[in-house]
Amino acid sequence: MTTVEERPHTGFGRTLRKEDVRLVRGKGNYVDDVRLPGMLHGALLRSPYAHAKINSIDTSAAEAHPKVLAVITGETLKGLGLAWMPTLSYDVQAVLATDKVRYQGQEVAFVIAEDHYSARDAVELIEVDYEPLPVVADAKKAMDADAPVIRDDKEGQTNNHIFDWESGDQAETDAVFANAEVVVAEDILYPRVHPAPLETCGSVADMDPVTGKLTLYTTSQAPHAHRTVYALVAGLPEHKIRVIAPDIGGGFGNKVGIYPGYVMSIVGSIVTGKPVKWVEDRAEHLMSTAFARDYHMRGEIAATKDGKILGLRVKVLADHGAFNATAQPTKFPAGFFHVFTGSYDLQAAHCTVTGVYTNKAPGGVAYACSFRITEAVYLVERMVDVLAYELKADPAELRMKNLIQPEQFPYTTKTGWEYDSGDYPKALQLAMDMAGYDELRKEQAEKRERGELMGIGVAFFTEAVGAGPRKHMDILGLGMADGAELRIHPTGKAVLRISVKTQGQGHETTFAQIVGNELGLPTADIDVVHGDTDQTPFGLGTYGSRSTPVSGAATALVARKIRDKARIVASAMLEVSPDDLEWEGNRWQVKGDPEQGKTIQEIAMAAHSSLELPEGVEGHLDATTVYNPPNLTYPFGAYICVVDVDKGTGGVKVRRFIAVDDCGVRINPMIVEGQVHGGLADGVGMALMQVIAFDEEGNHLGASFMDYLLPTSLECPSWELGETVTPSPHHPIGAKGVGESATVGSPCAVVNAVLDAIKPYGVRHADMPLTPAAVWGAMNGRPIRTDLAIP
Repeated sequence: MTTVEERPHTGFGRTLRKEDVRLVRGKGNYVDDVRLPGMLHGALLRSPYAHAKINSIDTSAAEAHPKVLAVITGETLKGLGLAWMPTLSYDVQAVLATDKVRYQGQEVAFVIAEDHYSARDAVELIEVDYEPLPVVADAKKAMDADAPVIRDDKEGQTNNHIFDWESGDQAETDAVFANAEVVVAEDILYPRVHPAPLETCGSVADMDPVTGKLTLYTTSQAPHAHRTVYALVAGLPEHKIRVIAPDIGGGFGNKVGIYPGYVMSIVGSIVTGKPVKWVEDRAEHLMSTAFARDYHMRGEIAATKDGKILGLRVKVLADHGAFNATAQPTKFPAGFFHVFTGSYDLQAAHCTVTGVYTNKAPGGVAYACSFRITEAVYLVERMVDVLAYELKADPAELRMKNLIQPEQFPYTTKTGWEYDSGDYPKALQLAMDMAGYDELRKEQAEKRERGELMGIGVAFFTEAVGAGPRKHMDILGLGMADGAELRIHPTGKAVLRISVKTQGQGHETTFAQIVGNELGLPTADIDVVHGDTDQTPFGLGTYGSRSTPVSGAATALVARKIRDKARIVASAMLEVSPDDLEWEGNRWQVKGDPEQGKTIQEIAMAAHSSLELPEGVEGHLDATTVYNPPNLTYPFGAYICVVDVDKGTGGVKVRRFIAVDDCGVRINPMIVEGQVHGGLADGVGMALMQVIAFDEEGNHLGASFMDYLLPTSLECPSWELGETVTPSPHHPIGAKGVGESATVGSPCAVVNAVLDAIKPYGVRHADMPLTPAAVWGAMNGRPIRTDLAIP
């Protein structure tokens, strides 16, 4: 692994995380830790049905509970004009159901009581007369002419169709396929999965009846966006809303959107005049908060007989659940899926995506990926392995033959994306060298002769992160740019205010390192403020690995503004022209006379003093900036997974995993490695065990961690990490972002390894998760569909 100089006090390098001082000692402050005077507690009644008409709701018994202060229904909200709220995809979603329920777990009523347990007890006293309706939980059947119409609340909606979207040149692609020597096709499912963060969702709303100001403590990855949406939903003046996101126990995209529970805590505080807390339990969280994936894909590859990939053609059916609540940029209803061309140099590509409603909870969250790129990478990497299977080619050699070459960058894909920089062959070769690839293939051959099943999976991925630019990307009309504010106090201590919200990535450390690297300040002297709309500049939040590519760039630029201003102050202190000064390490010094210089700390004190500055130059060292990225950044990586499969049970053991990542310039290698470790574990879970399944009545079959399995240290090997460094040419510090890369690249590497192991059984493809039952079924000609538990 490439080593990085350790600089524990300033600049880039392995610095211990500042936030861990409180977090590992149990001193974090989470939403459920918030205690306000007179605080009440809320609980939601949820539908047991996936699709049913609501004939009546009787709340009298709940209202008679001695500790209940209010019971709110959809009819109550209708009278307040709050029955429906906008989603992040310009759809609308019921806050509390009025006409009917459209998925199991949908919110029906909200109880406010003196304590949490009384609220929960009172929920059970509400009587609802449901009239069950036909259910469609299969995205393919949702498009049938006789399928029940889920969104009959929308004028003119006569079926379950949401959108059609396409990318690439269909005619050009069809021509390439018509002349190709080899064409392979495969139906591939990326099943519905759940981010399952450690902390569930919750909020504490406090509406001050005197000032009219709402303070909301909430589990939000995007506090400023939430504030704007609440202003739109509740009709409150935006400057009278303060959203505070304290410490968050993981988000992974799950806490980007707004949930009815958040809105109901606000309504509850308005109705009662007291603070109201709502925190969901694990079953509620798994059943009703945003899911991800659920893509039914058909992929086709056109190639020559010697393995040159010519074209890629894809059709996708996207299951968005009962409400289209996907957190996607407005222009991209299918997210960034049209990066489905992957890391390969193609002649043509074309893709179509159709979105449909089903009787499932709203899905489509950017779960640890940049807006559907995980699905796109999984598709293309499985298809490359399918091609290798048909050609009897080595999967690594086939990839090496087709990778985009270093001299082709910046590279414009056949779907219009411009990859900024990269050396793909170098990364793949490094992964193969670390793995001892040739030796592994020899070992595999020897084991197959003995009847043992060993598999080697190869995957190469290109991520697209850092949404904006805002001229192309917005959510609800809000452009994806981010602000940063930096203030250097007279004693040289600094406060940086950023618009992204950390949920475990180490922002308080890495952003302080960026400032320290630019100004020569010790990171211990730099506080990073985030997650409070009254204390931070506007921005669209943390998801899609936006933090370093966008807000990190804003941080570097605002620090450079301070440095440039400090140069003028230093020139006055040293009585020389600013042009006679040069920056060296942590000070402005006179060119040719390094003994004459001033540090940022000295300059900060002078900037606040009676020092006479040039006319028109203000004192103090404060600056603000808004960064609108000129392009996305494109981290990439090469992964190799080695598994052993038990012939009798289909059980899979991940023996080795080699991950080579290129995320551009690394700010803190230790944090990068931690992010990669987490993403790799995530990928193992999705590949082998994670799935939210439904039965034919739309019943959710994964409402606990007994049913929705997560990987542990027992399922994960000791990760073997490598790196290459290809700086982004347009990012101020050359960084590309890494928070989600491993989750993008690892599922396909694991699946490719398992299918490589059972290749002797004639298995070309099987869908995730590759549970022992699924693997055994594939080996014995009994494939199972993992997303629907329907006989």
